[in-house]
Amino acid sequence: MSADPSSPHRIDGLIAVVTGAAQGLGLAIAEQLARDGAAVIIADRQEDKAQEVAGQLRAHGLNVQSTSLDVADSAGVAAFFDRVVRDHGRLDILVNNAGVGQAILPVVDLSDEEWDRVLRVTLTGTFYCCRTAGRVMERQESGCIVNIASINGQNPAALVAAYNVAKAGVINLTKTLALELAPYGVRVNAVSPGPVYTEFNRSNMLQRSRSLNITEEEMIERVRKAIPLGRWGEPIDIARGVAFLCSPAAGWITGEVLRVSGGLEGVSASPPKRAKRQ
Repeated sequence: MSADPSSPHRIDGLIAVVTGAAQGLGLAIAEQLARDGAAVIIADRQEDKAQEVAGQLRAHGLNVQSTSLDVADSAGVAAFFDRVVRDHGRLDILVNNAGVGQAILPVVDLSDEEWDRVLRVTLTGTFYCCRTAGRVMERQESGCIVNIASINGQNPAALVAAYNVAKAGVINLTKTLALELAPYGVRVNAVSPGPVYTEFNRSNMLQRSRSLNITEEEMIERVRKAIPLGRWGEPIDIARGVAFLCSPAAGWITGEVLRVSGGLEGVSASPPKRAKRQ
């Protein structure tokens, strides 16, 4: 069945950038936007991997390109968006998906380096992209930004303080930018994913299982049971939420945080008491 060109969910011909899209949630988002009609640019530090997946999507008839981008490089971000506008004439959609996870550690053991690493990419990188894309969209008086947050940014989990703070910052940045760009017709929203079993969460589950002295399989099942809808999410679940916010169907929605989590609001359990320091 061919797509209905009159559907309010279609984004035919729009120019979309998805950061951190060489794998996981970002790749699913890029594919969904392309299937909905956008010309998508996968921007990722993993240049070879981005080229590979973009080629695979083009083989299925989708309009997808790839390029190298380090969102933590302010000058590089500015140059990247300049190229997008030069090559395509405009920028209609930005999805800020790039981010990094955190080593599972209590705050008292969290190093300066780990704190800075997580904040630099996950929050500051999102800011760099929002700032530069916002300038472009302000001039156009049109556009849409969707930032990938997390349920951790709304209900923090133990042992990942830097990640919690980074995602809370992404949510606050989203709401601030939505107010500032509203007079120009630019919409800015966020999606807060719940547990999705990507490579990101595989590492997280392994570390958490060790911290609780249980198996990884037991940890995965513990999370599943906490989700009201009874299953882990799939990348497509998040991608569809993002695609909705990018579409004309969400034309009167800005400054919102869409939680896509199977009903899970957060995990607030305290970790077990640790052995005393010597």
